[in-house]
Amino acid sequence: MRITVLGGTRFIGRAIVEELHAAGDELLIVHRGQLEPVDMPEVDHLHCARAELADHQRELVAFDPQAVVDCRALTRADAEIALRVLPDVERRIVISSVDVYRAFGALNNERETDPVPLDEDSPVRPDRYPYRGMLPGMDDYDKLDVEDIYLPRGATVLRLPMVYGEHDYQRREEFILRRVRAGRTRIPFGAGMWLACRVYVRDVARAVSLELQSPVAGVMNICEDRTYSMRKWSEMILNAAGSSAELVRVRDELLPEDLKETGTMSQHIAVTARKARALLGWEPSDPEETLRTTVRWHLENPPAESNPDFSEDDRALASG
Repeated sequence: MRITVLGGTRFIGRAIVEELHAAGDELLIVHRGQLEPVDMPEVDHLHCARAELADHQRELVAFDPQAVVDCRALTRADAEIALRVLPDVERRIVISSVDVYRAFGALNNERETDPVPLDEDSPVRPDRYPYRGMLPGMDDYDKLDVEDIYLPRGATVLRLPMVYGEHDYQRREEFILRRVRAGRTRIPFGAGMWLACRVYVRDVARAVSLELQSPVAGVMNICEDRTYSMRKWSEMILNAAGSSAELVRVRDELLPEDLKETGTMSQHIAVTARKARALLGWEPSDPEETLRTTVRWHLENPPAESNPDFSEDDRALASG
């Protein structure tokens, strides 16, 4: 199949490209050209910002895609540009997020609104733009806007939770691994009871491949069956890293900023992927195995910069 991928060189998009290339699909990756790893599969690239897509319509039409996978639609404008400029195709997939659910909005506001697990029929946020005024460049971010544009065109929307794996630029295990690298033997920790669902990046890529083979328009959650508590997940990270560091319970107000999520959280974010399993035949990998793979990669590829200051840890442990 000929597939145009918007994004495709960072983390989730990269895993999707590798999965589709291995399946024999012909790909055109459209991205800004700011990141093009040398160890990616040999596929065609078109370098342009999304706002410049119309200037490259001839190349986009010439590729004659049968499907489009949009990994980087973050705003309503992103979705509108893609649908206006790209050739019309029968199969469209757009990556969304479980942050569309009302429960996520409640979490941001330190409230509890919904039972878990969440499914595709769970209420979505009544308010838009969850990061407006909070994160630079994210004022217009909202996956609900993206879904509103894509769904009427027959697209499949894949809602993802926290994604972990190799090449994760957000480094979701770093809250533990930076302490492991520093040789810390005691880590201040909250109650650690929060349930936050996750999914391995290559399992996301496999879901995309399965959806392209047997399209199912509409919304599907893609997440692991088992949701571990923050304490259990952190213990699994330590185990995968070969560390015997101890998680030491301290009061929430003493937790360093990057450990706040180990404390008391108002709303669990556990999600079910029963729909994807039933309609796509998709199954998540063993999270213990995929976490070991993830931790090994991140230990072998540490961040260029890491905060060496553990004074907040020391104060919390001393006051515990």
